[in-house]
Amino acid sequence: MGYLTAFKIGSSALKAQQLRLDIISNNIANAETTRTEAGGPYQRQDVVFKANEQNVPFGRLVTSGSGLNTELVSLNGVQVNKIVTDTSPGTTVYDPTHPDADENGYVTYPNVNMVVEMTNMLSATRSYEASLSVIEAARSTARSAISIGQA
Repeated sequence: MGYLTAFKIGSSALKAQQLRLDIISNNIANAETTRTEAGGPYQRQDVVFKANEQNVPFGRLVTSGSGLNTELVSLNGVQVNKIVTDTSPGTTVYDPTHPDADENGYVTYPNVNMVVEMTNMLSATRSYEASLSVIEAARSTARSAISIGQA
C-alpha cells in the first residue's frame, strides 16, 4: 500500500466521522423539538457507512495459487452510504399547557436518548482520532523514507 493510498483511506474516514459528528450534534440540538416543518416531533438520524467500491474484474482477483494476490486487492476507505431516520416513537409527557399538547394534554417528545448520543459521539471522536493517527503514521513513514534517500 502506497503512502497516497494511506492518506486517501485516512481522509475518507475523517470525512465520514465528521458527518457522523454533525448528525449526532443535530440530534442533541433537537432533543426537545416537539414540532418540525413536517409536523410532529423531531426524529433522530443516524449515519450508515459502506466501503468505497472499486470495479475490479473478478478475473483479476482470482490467482492460480492458493491465495489472493495482494497486489490486486484495492483498499479505498469508507463513505457514507445513507442517513437514516429512526422512526421509533418518542416519549410522551402529560403537559396540557404545552402548545404542542394533544387533545388529552400529552406532548410527544423526540426519540433522542442523550446517553446513546453521547456514546455515539465518543465513538465517532475516537474513530476520528484513530484516522488522524493513520495519516500521521503514513506522513512520518514517508518523511523517514525521504530522509533515507537523501543520506
